[in-house]
Amino acid sequence: MFKKILVFLTVAVMLLSLAGCGKTENTTAPNSGAKSETKKLKVGMATDVGGVNDESFNASAYRGLKKAESDLGAEVKVLESKQEADYDTNLSTLVRGGNDLTWGIGFAMANAIDKAAKDNPDKKFGIVDFAYFDNNGQNITPKNVVCVTFKEEEGSFLMGVIAAKMTKTKTVGFLGGVEIDLIKKFEYGFRAGVAAVDPGIKVLSGYAASFTDSAKGKALSNSMYSQGADVIYHASGGTGKGLFESAVENSKSDKKVWAIGVDSDQYKLAPDNTLSSMIKSVDNAVFDISKRLANNEWKGGQVVVYGLKEGGIDIAPTTSKNTPQAVIDLVNSYKQKIISGEISVPKTKAEFDSYMLKLPKQ
Repeated sequence: MFKKILVFLTVAVMLLSLAGCGKTENTTAPNSGAKSETKKLKVGMATDVGGVNDESFNASAYRGLKKAESDLGAEVKVLESKQEADYDTNLSTLVRGGNDLTWGIGFAMANAIDKAAKDNPDKKFGIVDFAYFDNNGQNITPKNVVCVTFKEEEGSFLMGVIAAKMTKTKTVGFLGGVEIDLIKKFEYGFRAGVAAVDPGIKVLSGYAASFTDSAKGKALSNSMYSQGADVIYHASGGTGKGLFESAVENSKSDKKVWAIGVDSDQYKLAPDNTLSSMIKSVDNAVFDISKRLANNEWKGGQVVVYGLKEGGIDIAPTTSKNTPQAVIDLVNSYKQKIISGEISVPKTKAEFDSYMLKLPKQ
């Protein structure tokens, strides 16, 4: 009898133990399927000396960063460079801040980005308006860097068409910032667009040796207007603000002069004197590359080029404010010819000289 009671108690204890184990598993099961918190994308940006209020490509890049914040839920950080000495410091600060992607805006930051990338091989970087090539034209972009460049000559060609159709004096002007290959792309594209309409139109040009000297930009614009130019296109960053001031001041009741902006839509700088702006969608590029990182599609060591075909270059939506529809229609026809490859826009002097030889004789 005693043995039967002992066996019964032993079995009961075992059953209770098993029931307890089952209870423990049921209470923890819901937590085992819980989703881990998704890490928020962090994107940083260091401007060049133009700053985010340059009304040009830094401002455009900043819009792209804010779009990443709103559309991708990214945490963003911007540091403005007041002088070139700030480039290394600002990039280092952004890297230490734990950013997943750090942007340098402008070709002037090429050396700083290269150094930061090599010092921090586990971090990702992007640079606008510069690509790393050796003397043989081979891509030597660091594996943790994406370069973003644009076919500025294509949009500048369209601005040249507008200038040629709108000039009454058969003299137009080009205002450049620093006289380097990048800005010469704008000038030769512009000259080609003017010549496509009328090779007899005279094109004046002046360089300010700065992207931040609006006073110099104004003085050069005044000089070109005084020489008979009645339309001036600029590719000079913050220096170009002086062009719009000059256009307003040089317009008379019997002689109106015009300005054409660049990078961002600059219509608001002189609403009564702005024909158009060549839009360089730095904002779209910054957002696009940031989105690729968010989607695990980011690939370093490459140069991504945006032109008319890729939607990286275009004319400003405000063009219709002061430019006749017939001129806009002509611009759009040239745009399609460039996209299709029928027109190859020159970006160097050698290419421009060859382009001029192929133009129909007028």
